[in-house]
Amino acid sequence: MKKILIFFFCVFAFNSNAVDKETTFNTESFIKAQSEGKVVVVSSWIKYCTSCASQMKVLNKAKNDFDNIEYFTFDVTNKEIAKLFNVQYQTTLLIFKNNKEVYRSIGETRKDLIYKAIQSSI
Repeated sequence: MKKILIFFFCVFAFNSNAVDKETTFNTESFIKAQSEGKVVVVSSWIKYCTSCASQMKVLNKAKNDFDNIEYFTFDVTNKEIAKLFNVQYQTTLLIFKNNKEVYRSIGETRKDLIYKAIQSSI
């Protein structure tokens, strides 16, 4: 019985911070967004990463709070995309403006700091 309770606790604890994680990055859309003059935000994640989920929640909200930004995500185990951006860790956040990387952080999940980085890039 104790094992069953522990199992359910773990399932609900991890699901409370769950965010649908999927790779939305593709090269064509990335290039198109930059050519349209948008600020492009890219974040990396890995399956059971709670800090990734926290960062993604902030970024999903930022999509609605800021105009002219495009947001992409990718699984850091996708070596092709990780190599393209020289990303080695999950919860890496990149911001591009005018076809240049203007911001990079690893592990940042605080809304105020992420919003400040986006605001300074607009």
